[in-house]
Amino acid sequence: MNNAADKQAGDKEHGGLQRTPLYTKMTILMYIIVFLYSGCFWIQIGVLPFLSKKLGVDPIMFGYLETIFSISMLIGGPLFGRFGDLFGARAALTLALFSAFLTYAMLAMSSNILMLFLSRLPGVLMHVMHGAQMVVTDVSGSAERVDVLGKLGVAYGVGMVTGPTVGGLITRFSSEQTAALAASIISLATIVLVLATVPKTTKDPGRVAKTDEAKSESHSVFDYQAILALLKIPMVRYIVILKVVVGIPVGVFHSMFAMVNIDKFGLTAETNGHLLSYVGIVTMVMQGFGVGYISKRFSDGSLLKMSTAALAVSYLLLALVDNLPFLLVILIPMIASGSLLNLVASSSITKCVPDTATGTSLGLSMATHSLIRTMTPTLGGYLYALFGYPSFGLLGFVMNGAMMISILMGYTGGIK
Repeated sequence: MNNAADKQAGDKEHGGLQRTPLYTKMTILMYIIVFLYSGCFWIQIGVLPFLSKKLGVDPIMFGYLETIFSISMLIGGPLFGRFGDLFGARAALTLALFSAFLTYAMLAMSSNILMLFLSRLPGVLMHVMHGAQMVVTDVSGSAERVDVLGKLGVAYGVGMVTGPTVGGLITRFSSEQTAALAASIISLATIVLVLATVPKTTKDPGRVAKTDEAKSESHSVFDYQAILALLKIPMVRYIVILKVVVGIPVGVFHSMFAMVNIDKFGLTAETNGHLLSYVGIVTMVMQGFGVGYISKRFSDGSLLKMSTAALAVSYLLLALVDNLPFLLVILIPMIASGSLLNLVASSSITKCVPDTATGTSLGLSMATHSLIRTMTPTLGGYLYALFGYPSFGLLGFVMNGAMMISILMGYTGGIK
């Protein structure tokens, strides 16, 4: 059986889900909302270090500030997904945007260190990307789900490019607090856009009816048993393990990226900025065009095999990098295969649960990113200090190689 036939068979096995009539309108709308959210998020990311320094925060305390934010998002991810399954994607998206509004408004009002730390706490529910993924999952079919999730990443990337520039201009002509205030106002306007355009229910009633018997009797957002019950599903458990194992080397390398580039290649702030822009462009091209093209031609299982193999080879080559042009070449397959693997994992996890639990499953998937962000900066620092730059590549080679071997041996949790 060829790959296209395998993919069709896999879609049928997952219910042969087709896109709903809301598909076109909702996907375009979600691209706009994610772009606006990303722009605001990166405005405050650019503002935060300068405002922190102005208020007397030292580097160690700034690390605590970032850790609190990551832990908050880790705790809130599954709960947010559960909320979306119980009350609908529109309610969840509104809640996430309101949390963003509170975060930026409190940042704008921060005049001391305590207020600065308090501004991080609403991040527990600031899962706008997660909310947008819920909407597009509700309205998309199996065939195009990976592609549409990838394009959400493109919208986020465009906001990531424009946000810091806008924030920098506002700060230049006014202040850091004014830039944060602008982000809060845009977030508030985005809430109005969601309430005016997104229907109360985005799930297809026909799909929900088919899986209604699997729906939990509990209607509590804090029902951890209902959340953890999804981990009993082999594919869900496998995807969570896969994302943690594959994500740790990415988190380590990402956390030390700028410092390593400065030390090893002698980059200036300007050239390091160009390198980050290069990474962003490669990511957007892959998620916007490459993922959709590839995912329509191969089954999810085949894509996992290809992406883990490509990642293992890329990391092995990373350990051998000794000049900047070589790094630029290696980053292309590394970013492309990493993007593909994450999107396939996010798509697959929504196909193996009842339609009444897609939000919670996405919450578990996205919680892995927050978990990784809480531990990889410290791990990266120790690896770099003790073993140097090649340790990042060797770590990635070993961990991705192990996952590739498990997939080749047939252990994929049911992904085909």
